[in-house]
Amino acid sequence: QVQLVESGGGLVQTGGSLRLSCANSGRVGSTYAMGWFRQAPGKEREFVSSIDKFTGSTYYADPVKGRFTIPVGNSKNTVYLQMSSLQPEDTAVYLCAARGFGGTYQPTIEDDYAYWSQGTQVTVSS
Repeated sequence: QVQLVESGGGLVQTGGSLRLSCANSGRVGSTYAMGWFRQAPGKEREFVSSIDKFTGSTYYADPVKGRFTIPVGNSKNTVYLQMSSLQPEDTAVYLCAARGFGGTYQPTIEDDYAYWSQGTQVTVSS
C-alpha cells in the first residue's frame, strides 16, 4: 500500500528556492526508491532526481546538478526536494514517484516506478 501526497509548489523569482515534500501515507517502509519527475506543457515528462532508500544512493539529472538536492537523512515515509537557484526553464509540474521492493530497476526510468503523486506546479518568473 503506497499513497503519495505532495506539497510545496508555488511561484518564485529567478534565483529563488523552494522545497517540495512527498509523503507516503500508506504503510511505512513499503518503498524501496522514491524519485522526482517534472513535465512542462507540451513536453515529455523528464527525470529530475531520486534516492535509493535502502542504500542511500542519490541520482540527479544534468540540468539540476548543483542546484537541486534530496536532503540526507530523510524519514522512512517522506522524501524532499530542495531546489535552489531556480531558473525559468525549471517551470513545470513536479511529481514524485515510488517503487516497492522486488526486482531490479533503473532510477531514471519512468516505467520502473509504480506509484505517483498528483503533482504540484512550480513556476519561476523571469
